[in-house]
Amino acid sequence: MNLKQIILGLALAVCLPFMVQAQSPEAKIKELGITLPEVGQPMGTYVKWRQVGNVIYLAGNGPDVFGKVGADLTVEEGYQAARETGIEILAVLKAATGGDLSRIKQFVKVLGMVNSAPDFTKHPAVINGFSDLMVEVFGEAGKHARSAVGVAALPNDIAVEIEVIVELKD
Repeated sequence: MNLKQIILGLALAVCLPFMVQAQSPEAKIKELGITLPEVGQPMGTYVKWRQVGNVIYLAGNGPDVFGKVGADLTVEEGYQAARETGIEILAVLKAATGGDLSRIKQFVKVLGMVNSAPDFTKHPAVINGFSDLMVEVFGEAGKHARSAVGVAALPNDIAVEIEVIVELKD
């Protein structure tokens, strides 16, 4: 063996495990048993997303789960509502990226709003349902800056509403 073959062999031995473990977001979604829904029409005079340069801004999305967390719903039910919202957001992002979630470089900022009882204070635990899902699907690129706040009411009494900003690869 010459030096070039040895170096190539070492490079493959070091890099191959990382290449094998890397999964596309679509493959990870399939592995998790998630089926993405159809993207619905906006409820008003706005668009589901707007791309500016290599940044996509998503309008707020919510689940088919209704009521106030801390009164009608438990923290765990709120967490599941946020996860369900995450699945809807994945569908919107897939549409916004032309069907290729691998175009997403990173999640930048998330605003999670929880329809909550006046004395409820565990908003971050609820929005973790969304954040945990994004990390499951995108790994490190799914981690994001985030605000999790309680609100007095949300449209149609949905349990959570989440807005997202993502950066696309060049």
